[in-house]
Amino acid sequence: MTKHTMKALTQTTLGAPDVLHEAEVARPEPGIGQILVAVHAAGLNPTDWKHREGGLFLGEPPFTLGWDVSGVVEAVGFGVSLFEPGDEVFGMLPYPFGAGSHAEYVTGPARAFVPKPAALSHVDAGALPLAALTAWQALVDNARIAPGQRVLVHAAAGGVGHLAVQIAKARGAYVIGTASAAKHDFVRGLGADEVIDYRTADFVAEARDIDVVLDSLGGENCLRSLEVLKPGGILVSILPDKWDPVRDRARELGVRARLMLVEHDQAGMAAIAALAESGQLRAHVSRTYALSEAAKAHTEGETGRVTGKLVLAVRP
Repeated sequence: MTKHTMKALTQTTLGAPDVLHEAEVARPEPGIGQILVAVHAAGLNPTDWKHREGGLFLGEPPFTLGWDVSGVVEAVGFGVSLFEPGDEVFGMLPYPFGAGSHAEYVTGPARAFVPKPAALSHVDAGALPLAALTAWQALVDNARIAPGQRVLVHAAAGGVGHLAVQIAKARGAYVIGTASAAKHDFVRGLGADEVIDYRTADFVAEARDIDVVLDSLGGENCLRSLEVLKPGGILVSILPDKWDPVRDRARELGVRARLMLVEHDQAGMAAIAALAESGQLRAHVSRTYALSEAAKAHTEGETGRVTGKLVLAVRP
């Protein structure tokens, strides 16, 4: 008999991690062009705690967060021909209004998903989508990185950063990352050619003639990053904090600045899957948590010191 309810991580008010609670809710049904996925693992990203605390794009709760998905197709909606029940898939739900993967089941557009590489566990696959798509869309779609270009990746040991280093190297770039000294070996192990300790060195003095900067820190860091670009170079930021001064300064310097939000993207997911299958891209999973432990996961994530990704193992 089909079960019509499921466990989901939800909240009825904004606030600290303790507003999160596990609840029994109605199981969704796939609509036209959608698939229903039995979630096995779902990554956590900084946007999760920002939405939990302040509502951000989603506004007031109740809502269930989570955009990363790795799981098994349970059912398909009318018109879906790419997948059938039993297929293992992974992908990113439409950002921001398609959230809901921190639950036992979730629905999403069929074309937000691709087949999960057989070599990846659901936990490894569930860590990839949002962060990897962010890095791919920043470096490839926006910056159009080319072999031999010099790329600076800020927070190179973080969720987006550690994947961006690998993607840039796979595209033939010379990669410089910023990270604390304790994480230098980790970042070099990802393929970075140079690593700058942001606590003891000024990256503006250390990194020169840069073609592409990927900024995931925002604010003053984003503004100062324009100074390292060569004429015609490009900075891509994923944080909208104080963007007007960045845009204006870029014009003064003769460089380009782009502000982006990640989008669900089947072609991008297919490219990420191909890199993962070839061994050129792998998420570093720092720790996994059960769905019921999500508050602890958010607390750890908010420290800003996580290496790689945290993942909810929904079906351990």
